[in-house]
Amino acid sequence: MADLASTSAELHVIADGIDRARDRVAGMTEPYLGSDREDLIAAMHEAERQLLVASRALRRAIKTADRG
Repeated sequence: MADLASTSAELHVIADGIDRARDRVAGMTEPYLGSDREDLIAAMHEAERQLLVASRALRRAIKTADRG
């Protein structure tokens, strides 16, 4: 059986990376706000939302692993 502590630690690293990526996407979107690139803004907001969903799913997995 896999080591739950090591699984939880690895999930933390992945979730943190996803959070950083989400922050980067959000920052990249800001310069386009108010421009005529609504298509790009919408796509980037969707990517940001999906990264948030992934982060939340990983945080749930971490809680499950931590409960043992």
